Amino acid sequence: MSKPKHAKHTRQSAIPRPADGKGDVDAVDAGFFLPDLCEKEAVFFLVIVSELFSVVLILAASSLSAFDWNGLALVSLFVQWVGLSSAAILCKLRPYLAKMSANRAVVLSYLVIPADAWLFSFLSQWVLARSMTDEISFFSPEILTNVVIAAIMGGLVIRYFYLQAQLIARRQSELIHKIQALQSRIRPHFLFNSMNSIVSLIGSDPDKAEEAVLDLSELFRASLNEVGNQVPFQQEVQLCKRYVGIETLRFGDRLQVEWDMPDIPGGVQIPLLTLQPLLENAILHGIQPLPEGGVIRVKAIYHYGLFELQVSNPWVEQETEAQTKGNRMALENTRNRLSVLYGDRAKLTSYQENGRYITIFSYPYEL
Repeated sequence: MSKPKHAKHTRQSAIPRPADGKGDVDAVDAGFFLPDLCEKEAVFFLVIVSELFSVVLILAASSLSAFDWNGLALVSLFVQWVGLSSAAILCKLRPYLAKMSANRAVVLSYLVIPADAWLFSFLSQWVLARSMTDEISFFSPEILTNVVIAAIMGGLVIRYFYLQAQLIARRQSELIHKIQALQSRIRPHFLFNSMNSIVSLIGSDPDKAEEAVLDLSELFRASLNEVGNQVPFQQEVQLCKRYVGIETLRFGDRLQVEWDMPDIPGGVQIPLLTLQPLLENAILHGIQPLPEGGVIRVKAIYHYGLFELQVSNPWVEQETEAQTKGNRMALENTRNRLSVLYGDRAKLTSYQENGRYITIFSYPYEL
């Protein structure tokens, strides 16, 4: 009985479906208006703004020539205390506020600030009253003044956070639509070249042609996934090896790829189709222009919570202006995509060194 000609190509896909993991974007950060006030940058910003506000209050109560430095010290102490304690409370409440409706979260966030100002105003008057045997009131004129000022400033701060979040969300939405359009589109000439290579193999090596079709189908499947899907790093590497296999049909021995990935933990995840565009850019600008081809080196490093990916290719000095523009555009598209997913935490840099063009992508990832 004759054996089916291509029976051995019933292999299953080596690329499993993306699974939600710890590398997913934090739901609290996805569109919530209140920033993480526990971050050191936010704390530093609050300290500076609180101090400037204290100076404004003292200047409003006295002239510049008779500046009250003692008053500034007392006001600064009070404002810093209220500002930092309110930030700490909002930081702890942030995960719960993110689960509420936007209107309720805004109102509760706003009420924390005047309530905190009332509490510290009352406590400070209570301490002074004990030392001076004066009576205190829950709503003395001094306490009410502090609460009103805190309510006005709190309203301005919450309003700023809300508008800033809306602006960022709108920009991210535009970037996501742009990225989806780029991600779902495989370059036409890459597709045509791949299909031509496959057609030429059908007669001479049908098994290899079928393998190339399977590799190409996996690339199409990956390009249709949603932006931001996280996959294990080794899964992304396997997908990229499929891509390199397709390109090898066209370039042959001109294309060589060295993979250097020692001791990458299995739990490290990466956005789907992050490495592949960098490889595509390296082939297009570092291998294709050279008659003799060259070597692309891919290196991955995980060290103390920082994941770094390096792609280097031969440096071609005689690139045309259109090629240089295309290189910049490809890197900018990747940078925009990483900005949507990671914000300022991710970095994408590129430079020329010792006859090679090096692109480095890094971002913090805690296992």
